[in-house]
Amino acid sequence: MEGFFTKQQVQSADRPDGRTYSCASCGLYKDAQNPRMQAFGNFKKGILNIGEAPSEVDDKRGKQWQGRSGRVLQQTYKKFGVDLFEDCLNINAVNCRSTNDKGGDTAPGDYEVACCRKRVMNVIEKRQPKVIILHGGSAVQSVIGHRWKKKLGGISKWRGWTIPDRGIGVWACPTFHPSYIERVDAEEVNTIWHQDLNRAFSMTGVPFPDFPEEGKQVTIVQEQNEVLGVLKKLNQGTISPDPPFMAFDIETTGLKPHDTKNHRIVCTAFCDSPNHVYVVPELRRKSHKKALKELLENPEIGKIAANMKFEDTWENVINGITVNNWVWDTMQAGHVLDNRPGITGLKFQAYVNFGVVDYDSEIEKYLHGDPKNANSVNKIMELVSTEEGLRKVMTYCGLDALFEYKLAIKQMEQMNVTN
Repeated sequence: MEGFFTKQQVQSADRPDGRTYSCASCGLYKDAQNPRMQAFGNFKKGILNIGEAPSEVDDKRGKQWQGRSGRVLQQTYKKFGVDLFEDCLNINAVNCRSTNDKGGDTAPGDYEVACCRKRVMNVIEKRQPKVIILHGGSAVQSVIGHRWKKKLGGISKWRGWTIPDRGIGVWACPTFHPSYIERVDAEEVNTIWHQDLNRAFSMTGVPFPDFPEEGKQVTIVQEQNEVLGVLKKLNQGTISPDPPFMAFDIETTGLKPHDTKNHRIVCTAFCDSPNHVYVVPELRRKSHKKALKELLENPEIGKIAANMKFEDTWENVINGITVNNWVWDTMQAGHVLDNRPGITGLKFQAYVNFGVVDYDSEIEKYLHGDPKNANSVNKIMELVSTEEGLRKVMTYCGLDALFEYKLAIKQMEQMNVTN
């Protein structure tokens, strides 16, 4: 399957000082007995394990998972009917042994991971695994970290997800490194680890999803006469047959709208099906605002948002609209389903559920105002001052609403909520 990202996007960029990430600049190979350790395993079930770095025993034998952590992993895999070396292929985020000042094993740094990333990505591209199990933070940093533009966080944030990663076209399943399981030796952690592994193994029989190109599902409506028509059709439920829900999302000039002289809603997206979304620019005509009010206050149409308080407050303050019939907040539902910190945001959920690792970094930098003043104005008007910039913002807004809709439907299924 063709990846969502280019080959250049899944490789490390050059360093700011102009030097390329490479074995030569890393230097770990100089002290390794078996430098640039090759992938090992017969790969019968299409499972690729990515660990941290070779241990001292691994380095001596020239194979992965030869020490205590390897034995733990081998025994655990056997419980699930998986042979670590017959059924899997094994590599590390860093393929030369990393040592501390005393010559002992140590976790590689982000720099060493970046230097070895091209080798890891080459293995993924050439061998095309069904499932990649990312053992520990270094493995997550290797495969995900360079594409995830926000704070990556630790393995506790990432473990347990079965991610349909479009950038590499494979299920990516992060979990704890076996050395952590060995050190902690806690029943609860061990149980969670087994659940993660079982979930990852189950994905070997699940075909990789055939995702649509969501950007083509965004319809930007800028002609003023067409805007009114779309709002009326949405309100009448004639765009999609009998839509029970509508996700809507807004892009604004700040976080809080109470400085009404300077704040405005730049654009609004409406999604009433998983296949299309409409985006309209700032509504200035009285007829448009009346139609928007009728739509958002219509009690027959359930409203969906990610953090509904934001949309609710802005519509009330800027447009005098009291949104009627809120039915779902993807952030709140995300917290109910999984109460770990840092996972309920729409961008994280869009990645772990739909495989889109980044669609906002080009826009996100314009969305920040004064961090000390919640009512401050951001830089979005600078971006929308050009036709190209406006289309980028409107497309981004549309993608937000589209993923909110898809995520809400998936969450409802997970929570056994009937329409």
